[in-house]
Formats: sequence, structure tokens, C-alpha cells
Amino acid sequence: MYLTSYGAVREVTGSMHLLTANNSRILLDCGMFQGRRKESNAKNRAMPIDPRILTNVVLSHAHIDHCGRIPLLTNWNFHGRVIATRATVDACHYLLRDSAHIQESDAQYLNYKTVRHFLHEKKKSAKKKKLTNKEIQTIKTLLKKGPHRIKTDVVDQWIDRFHLKSIEPLYTTADAEDALEYFEGYPYEYPVTVGKDITCTFYEAGHILGAAMSLIKAVVKGTVYRILYTGDIGRFDKPIIRNPNTVFPEEDRTIDLLVMEGTYGDREHEPVKELKNELKKVITTTVERGGSIVIPSFAFGRTQEIIYLLHEIYNENEVPTLPIYIDSPLAVNLTRVFGEHPEIYDLLTHKTFLEIGQNPFMFDQIHFVKSVEESMELVNDKSPNIVISASGMCEAGRILHHLRYKIHNPQNTVLFVGYQAKHTLGRRIMEAGNNYEASGRQGTPPIMKFLNKTYPLHAHVDEIGGFSAHGDKNEMLRFLRESRLKIKRIALVHGEEDQLNPFQELLEAEGYKVMIPRSGEIIKV
Repeated sequence: MYLTSYGAVREVTGSMHLLTANNSRILLDCGMFQGRRKESNAKNRAMPIDPRILTNVVLSHAHIDHCGRIPLLTNWNFHGRVIATRATVDACHYLLRDSAHIQESDAQYLNYKTVRHFLHEKKKSAKKKKLTNKEIQTIKTLLKKGPHRIKTDVVDQWIDRFHLKSIEPLYTTADAEDALEYFEGYPYEYPVTVGKDITCTFYEAGHILGAAMSLIKAVVKGTVYRILYTGDIGRFDKPIIRNPNTVFPEEDRTIDLLVMEGTYGDREHEPVKELKNELKKVITTTVERGGSIVIPSFAFGRTQEIIYLLHEIYNENEVPTLPIYIDSPLAVNLTRVFGEHPEIYDLLTHKTFLEIGQNPFMFDQIHFVKSVEESMELVNDKSPNIVISASGMCEAGRILHHLRYKIHNPQNTVLFVGYQAKHTLGRRIMEAGNNYEASGRQGTPPIMKFLNKTYPLHAHVDEIGGFSAHGDKNEMLRFLRESRLKIKRIALVHGEEDQLNPFQELLEAEGYKVMIPRSGEIIKV
């Protein structure tokens, strides 16, 4: 029995681990790499495993860095099943379609830029180095329908005619639709056959709605082996969903290999109970400046959690009630998924909202923005408000346009409520903003480059780390201690080295045998 990791190895994206036993090959997650566009695109297109040899996929949860490359598998002759919890399957119906739309939109925009640049150069003469505004507008009119819609058929014609380099999407909406046909949903604590003499049982991970730890049990030549893949371990005592499971059947408490995440292996989060107070403080100080709050947020999990807390805060009447806009069609759909799975809510959510007949995710001040036109109107709205928009790491989506119009104004606040991976725009804004705040906001503000332009970062930058859906080092230790699992060996994944190395030392001091695998390294169980 062997485990080989191909993604989320000494990094936090692209989760993918191959389990081999009894001539069965089980893929644990098939996630997308995120970060620098060129680098992540190359990694995403280079699938390290021939999908035809895979038996099944076990999916821990619906975040794109864990499920985002499944359409590549199914498009390349994968013949197995994608096995997940029911809530994860429901969420993937929206998340994978949205991912495909982003892939298509990005490819269309890059191809538009290629043709536009070609026409600009073609229009120039030896004496004329710069086009007039009228000439530039003529080219735009040729290639775009209005300010936002690209004439893809015209762009494609120019690419074909002059043999320009074309960008193809990683996968299309049709590919995502086809991939969803492979999904099968199962409840927690229900053994599912995933290979020859191999079963998988899901346990709650407490990370996001439907997230699961996967207990893989295999009988190899008469010997029972158990691998527990944590996926992403959530925090304890957070609102909406239940805590990470710590109660396992007595017969399954001996674990031969624990494949454990370590995103925050060297960090302590702010206490969960302080989240509301921190959020109140940001709202109050921003309102005092007369500004707005822009919150880059993952559409699934984080957005619903913020909605939940804002609902509680507004019910308590302790802050000015700014209008709240959820500018993400995906977040609207995923909030609906949350509403369809109250069986996963914790007792506090039932008591706080459901038992008094309130929907945790709907109240008077909240508005769901769906169309592009509504979004552009909101971008130009200068009245104080709170905008929650995707993507959470500011790599794509409508959040870029809100930042474009908001970060130059010192009255506004950009509030980060989630992890920002290296090389993402979110990480750059967060680090530059923190450094500027530490300097007393003296001197020239940092310059941020995105959407092919530069913008001064005058806005205040705040971070509430306690919103993280990942447990910190103490919470991951709490999971190990309270579960009382007898673990023979731990493989740490899903973390950057500056987090994994100290976490390895901490776990070894607790008496565990720990390793940090490298990409492609084979672990014999």
C-alpha cells in the first residue's frame, strides 16, 4: 500500500494524493493550483497521472484548490466515480461551473488583448508611433460589444487569419457539466467501497459545509491498513457548522498513516469569540472615516460566515447598519446550498436563528448582486457600504473592479478575512498595506498593479485572521489529543515550509513520527 503526493506538497494549492493498493488507484482530491498566472497555468495543465489508470476519486470538500481539476480528469478518459459528501456534491455543481466560466473568460480576454495589440501595431506606421484616441476606439468597437462584452467570434477570426497565438481555457463549461455526472454523494459515517477491498468513511472536518476527513480502510493480503486523510481541518466553536469530528469507532482508532494538513502549523488564530468584536471595530472606524469596506472573500464558506456574523451584529444594534452587497452570483447560489443543508448546522445556529424563524443568511440590509450591470452600478456607488466579493485571494472576479475603484481612497478599508497564498494579488495588497500601516502611513503609498494598470494603495488594510476556516496549530493539536487516535506516522501536506517545519517539530515533541513529503515522493504504508 503506497501514497504519493502530487499537489499541496510544501504549498497550499493543487491538492492531489494517490493511494495505491490491491491494484486499485484512489485519488484523494484533484485540486487546482493558484498563484502566479503563468506558473499555476503550466502546473494545472500538466496532469501527473494518466486518468485512465485511476479507480475512483475521493473528494474531501468543494474548494477549487481541492476539486478544480476534476473536469480535466473526466475530459481525459477517467472512468471511475467522484465520491464526496452530499453537501460537497451540491456545492461542486456551482463551483465547477463557475471555475469553467472563469477559465473561458480569462482565455477570451487574453485573446482579445492579443488581437488588440496586433491591430494597434498594424495600424501604426514608421512615422506614426502612437494611435489617436479615435483609432483606438475604432479597434475597440471592432472587437467589443459595449464596454464589457468581447466579440469572441471576431477575435477568433483575426487569430485564425493571422495565425496569432491563441489561449485555450483549461476546461470549458461543457467539460464541467460532463464532470458533474461522475459525482456521487454519501452521508457522513457511511462506509463506501472505493476499490478492491477498500472502503472510505467520511467524518466531519469542520472546515466548510460538507467538508470531510476520509478514513480509508484497505485489506491487503489479509492485513487491515487505515489511512486517515484530514483534508482541511476546521476550527472549533465557529458558527454554522459542527466542530471537527474527534469520535472514531474503537476498531478504527489505529491509523497507519495520517495525511494531515498544516496550513497554519506555526500560527495561533485570534479567539473565535473575538471575531464579532473585531468586525464591529472595523465597521465603526471605517464609518467614522466616511468610507466603505471591501471584503475579498471565498464565495463558499467564508462569505456565508460573514453574512451570519453581520446578521448577528445588526440584530444587536451596536454598529451603524451599512447596506451589505454580496457581489458574486456564485455566492448567491452557494448560500442557497447552505440553506438546503440545515442538518449540518451546529446547535447554536439552530438556537440563534432557526428556532425563532429567521434565516441566518437573509435580513433587511443584505442585497445579492447578480448581473454585471448591477455590479458596475455598485462599483460607481460612492455612498458608504460593505461589499463582499470573490475571489478570496483577489486573483479574478468582480473583486478586482471594486479594488480598482476603492483602494485609492484613504477613507475606505480593504478587509482580509482569509488566507492569502504567496504570489497572489491579495497577498501583495495585504503585505504592502501592513507595511504602510506599520510606517505610520508616511511617505508615498504602495503601488499595486492589476488589470494592467497601477493604483496607489491609500485605503486602510485590515486583517481578521480568526475567520480562517483552517485550524491553527493548537486546534490541530486539539484534534489529535481529543480523538485519541493511535497514529503510527504523520505526513504533513497543504502548507508552506515556514509553517510545516515548525509544526513537524511541535508534533515530534508530542511523540509523533512525522515527515513532510516532496512532490512525487512515494510513502510505503
